[in-house]
Amino acid sequence: MPKSKRRPTTRSARAELQFPVSRVDRFLREDKYAQRLCSLTPVFLTGILEYLVSNILDLAGKEARRNGTTCITPEHVKMVVENQKEFQFIHHNIKALGGEMTKPKE
Repeated sequence: MPKSKRRPTTRSARAELQFPVSRVDRFLREDKYAQRLCSLTPVFLTGILEYLVSNILDLAGKEARRNGTTCITPEHVKMVVENQKEFQFIHHNIKALGGEMTKPKE
């Protein structure tokens, strides 16, 4: 009786994450952030990235609804990052979203 072959489970599926753990692992290793990496490091970092992105998109969706639209634009994301205190550490990295940068509200 032949054994049934199970498909290998991805690290993202095992960690119940939507973002690809293997891709984050590859980026960490290619950019050589450290000589050695624990196998759980990319899983942990992927979880953090997924959490941050989901929060930003959730707040950007609320901002879009507040402005009367159902489509999230880069301006909505920019407004969320500028106005939310917990996201101000990435404020200087959103120049790619276009528009003029304003000073964060304190």
